[in-house]
Amino acid sequence: MRSVAAALRPAGYAILSPWYNSRGTMSEILAWLQPRIRAFTREHPGPLHFVTHSLGGLVTRAYITAHRPESLGRVVMLAPPNSGSNLADALQSLRLDNLILGPNSAHLRTRRTPAEERQLGTVDYPLGIIAGDRPFDPILPRLFLPGANDGKVCVAATKIEGMTGHITLPVQHTMMVGDKRVIAQTLAFLESGMFA
Repeated sequence: MRSVAAALRPAGYAILSPWYNSRGTMSEILAWLQPRIRAFTREHPGPLHFVTHSLGGLVTRAYITAHRPESLGRVVMLAPPNSGSNLADALQSLRLDNLILGPNSAHLRTRRTPAEERQLGTVDYPLGIIAGDRPFDPILPRLFLPGANDGKVCVAATKIEGMTGHITLPVQHTMMVGDKRVIAQTLAFLESGMFA
């Protein structure tokens, strides 16, 4: 996310880029984030926008549900597994999900409990989603991921009811955060509420 932050600073955005422990539970992550985001909003009044990648999209949904900022602005999610990932399902069937994905593996699967869905909440804020459809390995993802995907998340699984905009770019899951097209579209959505 450093490339995204580096592009947003010159555009006038103050940046908080927290490195939360992705191996913590969702509740632990939210408890760690809450005082940091609250302090940031006191120091930087005005709209609070979120730009996320992968699991960060789910963390942001849960954060907004639990601690919705009064100054909530726009949200841009890069490759969010909003409907889960079939890859997480495959890891669960091999009993490797907790080992590889940690305590949030349940949030990453395509079948979530009602309690997990409630924790993530519904979308009632300006949300733009950027999906990728170019996995590094063209063969392996086809074994686990139906349809267009970025190597970890299917394009269809990035979508969610209530989203404002959705685009797909020819990028891979991990590398998309440094892609100039992704960064340009992120900036466009933050500025106008629409993709260019």
